[in-house]
Amino acid sequence: MNESRATIRVDKWLWYARFFKTRGLAAKLVSGGHLRVNSNRIAKAAHAIGAGDTLTFPQGNRIRVVTVLDLGTRRGPAPEAQALYDDLTPAPEPAPEARPARIERDSGGRPTKKERRALDGLRARDTPDDGR
Repeated sequence: MNESRATIRVDKWLWYARFFKTRGLAAKLVSGGHLRVNSNRIAKAAHAIGAGDTLTFPQGNRIRVVTVLDLGTRRGPAPEAQALYDDLTPAPEPAPEARPARIERDSGGRPTKKERRALDGLRARDTPDDGR
């Protein structure tokens, strides 16, 4: 017996699942050859996918890996869209620690206004008065 499973166009599903803002952007990714379905490269936006398929594609600066759980019937709110897939994307590597925005110094650099007044006061006392 050959059971036919329910399927949907891959570009439409990516749009339903809110991975892309427009269906056209999803279709562009697929037609550019950047999508893999079950580790096979797909080049047509009309490729049919169903529940259980694993999709691998770039999104932003990371690679997303998701398993299709449901096909969906519309592009709904985010919680509804997140119920359509299981995210298998590995956690991003921690970024190297950035330098602190402000480095605290004990001394050196430009003196503050208060410190400058104190220095001027010290200089005024230390200069010899030669009677001019």
